[in-house]
Amino acid sequence: MLRNSLERNTAAGLGAILLWSATFAFARSLTEQVGPLTAGAAVYLIGGVFFLLRLAISPRRIRRTAALPRRYLFGCGGLFVGYTAALYLVVGLAQNREQLLEIALVNYLWPTLTVLGSLPLLKKRASFWLGPGTALALTGVFLVMTPEDGVSWRTFAQHAQSNPAAYALALAAAVAWALYSNLARRWSAPGTGGAVDLFIPASGLALLALRLILPEPTLWTVRAGIEAVALAVITTVAYLLWDLAMRRGNILLVAACSYFTPLLSTLVSCLYLRVLPGNTLWMGCGLLVAGSLVTWRSVSDPPSGREPQT
Repeated sequence: MLRNSLERNTAAGLGAILLWSATFAFARSLTEQVGPLTAGAAVYLIGGVFFLLRLAISPRRIRRTAALPRRYLFGCGGLFVGYTAALYLVVGLAQNREQLLEIALVNYLWPTLTVLGSLPLLKKRASFWLGPGTALALTGVFLVMTPEDGVSWRTFAQHAQSNPAAYALALAAAVAWALYSNLARRWSAPGTGGAVDLFIPASGLALLALRLILPEPTLWTVRAGIEAVALAVITTVAYLLWDLAMRRGNILLVAACSYFTPLLSTLVSCLYLRVLPGNTLWMGCGLLVAGSLVTWRSVSDPPSGREPQT
């Protein structure tokens, strides 16, 4: 019975990875119709209503959330909201669907950055392989952002300058999520869970506020409505499945599989958005995945086996 439960909860984590892999594809399609801020606000407000109802019907969950450290609620909450806003802005800033694939992979530097951040923030120990793994991931991003007709530092710089705001914001989003991942583990009280029930609606409200401040062309159609609801369901269910896997599943297996998200996301985006990427993007994607896996395997717990809580 326990084994079956472990397998089901582990499968839930794998399901979350598959659902998250569809985020960029659906977000880009929706953004092209209603604008990035409108799209993000709609998705996270729909999901936020569900999470607030889930919170309201459970007094125990309310007490547990209220007991969370304030620096976790406001610090990690701010990073979560900032990451969400940056994510939808970069989706909208992409000049075309081909460039979206590149920007998405820049954002997927967050696994490597999370590992690097765990060294000072969680006092993890690193082996020799941290350097080669980081180099692999960075080389992957270099190839992703380099035109196929001339792989060089000059063409890389020229390509980055074609849309500097989008690439910089994608990198900032990766840094924000890496910080969130480490600080959530450091600042949240052991055994109390998280505050995604609050972070999701907060993200929706923040995006709605930006939408009111920065008007954008919006055209709601039946397709846009369906995609908004579908993406809200994807986001909501993915977070619920991930939480289940982290609490009751095989964490190591799920974490290892999560490093293949860049590849899965690229595949889904290519199919849904009907984009045919070049060979350098696929090579870069492969190196990014390999580098992330190597960096993940290169770290271990601190000697005491305990992570800092202050």
